[in-house]
Amino acid sequence: MSFVFSKENLLRIETLKKRYPSPKALCLPCLWMAQHQEGYISIDAIDTISEEIGIAPMEIYGVVTFYTMFHLEPQDKLNVQVCKTLSCKLCGSDEILKHLEGKDVKISHVECLGSCGTAPVMQIDDVYYEELNPEKVDEILKSLR
Repeated sequence: MSFVFSKENLLRIETLKKRYPSPKALCLPCLWMAQHQEGYISIDAIDTISEEIGIAPMEIYGVVTFYTMFHLEPQDKLNVQVCKTLSCKLCGSDEILKHLEGKDVKISHVECLGSCGTAPVMQIDDVYYEELNPEKVDEILKSLR
């Protein structure tokens, strides 16, 4: 295996193991650490996490492919996730999606991001951007480049 957690992440994992009743509960935190460390989750990272927490690699792979925030390949574009549920739709998420078309980003129309009171909402990496309009979207994208 070529993936190895950094010393800092290994210390985090050991600290978290003390807080959880089972190491298997560390699946999501370990995936987050691996993705932040490498930019995506490789098969080697899945194997390393499997050994660390005692879950079969295929179960971890199932978690990675279930959640839209995890990536199995390096991302060459910003991954912009726009909420498609009712609150965001009523507040203009369709306008945001249309505005994003043609921009140099990967657009994902995702289920509820859990910020209905500040709709419409998009997420880039693990950061939420709320109360959007096309001008605000342009400002956000400009600041991230």
